[in-house]
Amino acid sequence: MLVLTFSLCYSQSSRIKRFVSLQHPLLLCRNFTSEISENHNDFTVNYLINSCGLSPEGAILTSKRTKLHSPERPDSALFFLRNHGFSQTQISKIVRSCPHVLHSDPDKILLPKLEFFRSLGVSRECLAKVLERQPTLLSASLENRIMPTYNFLKSMVSEKNVVSVFKSGSRIFVEGHCKNVVPNIEILKESGMPQSCISLLLVHHPSTLMLKPAEIGKVVDEVKQLGFNLQISTSVMAIRALCGKNRPVWNRSLQVYKRWGWSEDVVLSAFRRCPCCMTVSEKKIMLALEFVVIKMGWPSVMIAKAPVVMCYSLEKRFIPRCLVVKVLLLKGLVKDIENVSLCSVLVPTEECFLERYVARYKDEVPQLLSVYHGKVGVEDV
Repeated sequence: MLVLTFSLCYSQSSRIKRFVSLQHPLLLCRNFTSEISENHNDFTVNYLINSCGLSPEGAILTSKRTKLHSPERPDSALFFLRNHGFSQTQISKIVRSCPHVLHSDPDKILLPKLEFFRSLGVSRECLAKVLERQPTLLSASLENRIMPTYNFLKSMVSEKNVVSVFKSGSRIFVEGHCKNVVPNIEILKESGMPQSCISLLLVHHPSTLMLKPAEIGKVVDEVKQLGFNLQISTSVMAIRALCGKNRPVWNRSLQVYKRWGWSEDVVLSAFRRCPCCMTVSEKKIMLALEFVVIKMGWPSVMIAKAPVVMCYSLEKRFIPRCLVVKVLLLKGLVKDIENVSLCSVLVPTEECFLERYVARYKDEVPQLLSVYHGKVGVEDV
């Protein structure tokens, strides 16, 4: 008969529990199992804190999704990630989002995926950033998910654009293309959208094509009812603006423009001209309209006539250029606001703008360039 002797230290309460357990073998088994589980959980939490850089709170939450029994495998996974250019911050985020990576064999599971993406021309730094955002890529099957998705994308767009898809919508390599992307592309084709527009949507907004086909179908019908021509690239932006998480943004933008005096017809007209005017933040819309109406004294519908201007930076382009025009109006060098188009002011390159609105009037207003650079206020000219 084999006799096992344990040399353990217990507190008084632990000894009492052990004594009670000895009287009830089933309870002893449960307690022993519970203690093993607790010990493993303690090890997991400590490892996540000390080796992975998680906060105590984050470690406790993450420990509910994974259990570590020894340091060997997770140590090798962490060493692998560090050796391939991942920072400690990136590793912490990856482990917190996808703790299963700690159980992955570096040579058999992790390395082939990194080598595959590197073979596409993805830089080491870019790959680390993408995997930080989408760590579940490290758990996706290379043969059954990643490579088939790559082959599908390669049949649709150039290899360079496949890399663009990877950078902007890497989730497609996790979920694959069969469930939603292929059916959505068929919906777009049947609705009359050409391959060039479909490719544009796939490269720049792949997440849109990953929505449920039923939603895409409804949005395509809505876009057509709003008067968009699916043969033109603006329809791509319109579909994106009305899909998924962008729909609430669109609805809020509609209400903001209305508060500044635009009718719904005016809003929809601006949307047809430039769909991106409905996808910018509410804060940006408010700042732009406040500047145009209050600072410049212009009607808010000036933006409705040239909604593309909402795509430009307020600080670097919109405001400096408009202030130059305001000086010219105050000096009488530009006769009337009706003669000014926001497109003619904001769309040209910086070189063209400076030549047309600054250099041309340097003798009459020497400080105009300083106004443009924000060094002199309009009231000081």
